[in-house]
Amino acid sequence: MSRTIDNAPYTAFHRRLALACSGGPLLDGYILSIVGVALIGMRPDLGLDTADVSLIGAAALLGMFVGGALFGVLTDRIGREVMYTADLLVMMVCSVLSFWVDGVWAIALLRFVLGLAVAADYPIATSLLAEWLPARDRGRLLGKQIVAWYAGSVLAYLVGFAFLQFVGPGSWRWMLASSTLLCAVFLVIRRGSPESPRWLAAHGRVGEAVAVVEKHLGVRVDGRELMPDPAGAGGPGGLRLLWTPPYRRRTLFCGLFFFCQVGPLFAMLTFGPQILGSFGMPGGTVLDTLGTGLVSLVFLIGCYPALRLIDTVGRRPTIVWSFALMIAPLVLLGLWPSAPALVAVAALSAYAFLCGGPNVLDWTYPNELFPTEVRATAVGVATSVSRVGAAVGTYLLPLSLTGLGTGPTMLVAAGVTAVGLLVCVLWAEETRGTALGAANGAPAGRASQAGPQAVPVR
Repeated sequence: MSRTIDNAPYTAFHRRLALACSGGPLLDGYILSIVGVALIGMRPDLGLDTADVSLIGAAALLGMFVGGALFGVLTDRIGREVMYTADLLVMMVCSVLSFWVDGVWAIALLRFVLGLAVAADYPIATSLLAEWLPARDRGRLLGKQIVAWYAGSVLAYLVGFAFLQFVGPGSWRWMLASSTLLCAVFLVIRRGSPESPRWLAAHGRVGEAVAVVEKHLGVRVDGRELMPDPAGAGGPGGLRLLWTPPYRRRTLFCGLFFFCQVGPLFAMLTFGPQILGSFGMPGGTVLDTLGTGLVSLVFLIGCYPALRLIDTVGRRPTIVWSFALMIAPLVLLGLWPSAPALVAVAALSAYAFLCGGPNVLDWTYPNELFPTEVRATAVGVATSVSRVGAAVGTYLLPLSLTGLGTGPTMLVAAGVTAVGLLVCVLWAEETRGTALGAANGAPAGRASQAGPQAVPVR
């Protein structure tokens, strides 16, 4: 395993790479949230019924289910850098085409392809970032990728509010196409991002790995140090390795806690205006959009104390207590379906704040619990499983609000969250301060505190 990378000082190179990698999560938050605002104008313009709205809401998530597993495996086989730009180009093309859609199936198809591209970015960008980061900064910076997700969501509601306020609900085509600009910005930022030296070494390209470390970290390193830990190598690769001991339990843990977290969460973000409308918030234009935007902002704010907790208290206590506390506001709304709109906003904001713990560990855990040869595959599988929950929640929520009512819908969300708590109590591991290469089924080793064993390039 690489002591040089695990113990390297945090530099401007790491900051730029972290910013470049945040593009996928930010675009995901934006793309999945802007449709909730666009539906205000899209629904009457295209004559959509409840089933059509559910299909549009779930299409991107279904694409992410397919894309996560598929592109995670490809990323481990052909490299992180190869697909690093292609997925953003696909997002850009789909965003532009969204301006001319004129039917529910065309919208659903484009959003399915957008989901494929977004899901591809998760294993590419987070595994690349994890494999370059020093151990002491890894949890914080991987956690900040989800901050970018919520920043994208908040931005989507601000942009949507501006379009509603100054152009009107008929501007929904511009809303869907507005992600084109974000894609262009991150295409520029990502120029020159390097391949992972750990991946290069694991695939026999040790000379290239040494050269890329010298170029970006400014140190000379023994190529043998970059080779993967022998304890984590060998045996079946790809998806098969994830289902062999000890990875089977880790695979189930990462997928299930992610599933139970984002099922209720994505449904609330996508149909936030409709939920608040069921509690009496005036709907259709501005207030419900602003209320949902406020809840999205609290999701973002809640990540910051969690980022500190995972590096001080630890990963396991943070995720267990977060899930336990997240249940309370959902139960409150479930038992009080006639609560005033302000109470509903306060309860959903409390839920959003408490989600910070699982949020910042969504990509931290799968990147830390698996070795280089299947790291992106693990991230992709966890993403795919989570998007099953998100798609089911997004598809069923409007139907549940109509058929069951607000109270039972909130209690179902509380039950799903309780399952997530059980999964974390049983299976969550502590990976704080571990060397990245120590994820091999044995007890994780601590990163050396002595500093990198390398020679500075002069």
